[in-house]
Amino acid sequence: MDIEKEMSDRAERIEKIIRSFLPEENEQNYYDNTVRLAMNYSVLAGGKRLRPMLMEASFLLFGGQGEAVWPFMAAMEMIHTYSLVHDDLPAMDNDEYRRGKKTTHAVYGEAMGILAGDGLLNYAYETVAKAISDAACGQPDGGQVSHMARAFAVLSTYAGIDGMVGGQVVDVESENLDPSEMTEEKLAFIYEKKTGALIQASLMIGAILAGADDTSVEQMREAGSLLGRAFQIQDDILDMTSSLEVLGKPIGSDERNHKVTYVTLWGMEHAVDEVKRLSQEAVRLLDGFSGDSTFLRELFCYLIHRER
Repeated sequence: MDIEKEMSDRAERIEKIIRSFLPEENEQNYYDNTVRLAMNYSVLAGGKRLRPMLMEASFLLFGGQGEAVWPFMAAMEMIHTYSLVHDDLPAMDNDEYRRGKKTTHAVYGEAMGILAGDGLLNYAYETVAKAISDAACGQPDGGQVSHMARAFAVLSTYAGIDGMVGGQVVDVESENLDPSEMTEEKLAFIYEKKTGALIQASLMIGAILAGADDTSVEQMREAGSLLGRAFQIQDDILDMTSSLEVLGKPIGSDERNHKVTYVTLWGMEHAVDEVKRLSQEAVRLLDGFSGDSTFLRELFCYLIHRER
């Protein structure tokens, strides 16, 4: 499998799905059109669409059919994008470039950047709530609706204080911390929640919507946890070794914001080895499933060697 071509083809199709769920823009009809423009600019500024891609692949792995996963894919990308918009703000990382383009606050101003992030988070929940409501009207027996409701619970929990937001809190509070004060447990918590939570949720939601059993959903959560930590450590490596042209955002952000990372704590060589170890463990968790996990396995492995 040519994994880069396969990812590109899937990303192109996912892009169309995401666009179909974004808010309408029309300055003649909406006094609030500026925030709609800022929201759509943020989502459409590029990206690998990794999380909806993982979600769909998990859905297909467990025999999922139809379009039930689509609103969740779009919502996940909205939530991921909102987190980046807020992460780039002056109060956080103060970055002016993301995915090779000006960040939302650099284009629309800090206040509109905050509101665009707020708008995306709420619009993600609106998107899923509408999908569940529509499904309930069409399925009075509750069939797919129960799976969608459970998936919604995972989406909201893993995006909130028990997931991504909680990890971001500890990450912010750990700035300017002396490396000797950072414990392995605290850094693992940050990576597990800040980066890993949405990856875990993506794999879990795909499985849930396809009707997978609890054991399988838990295995996908574990795989997402391992992959999320590997993904963040690779980010740490790239922040020290890449360039603005390749990475699409300024390098050296961690050092500039005085953040202790896996690389600064244990060194580059150990960080590279840890990415490989975690990713290989994640891949092994896919071995027990009867469905075709070829793409997921290739994708997991690709993330070890990514350059951006």
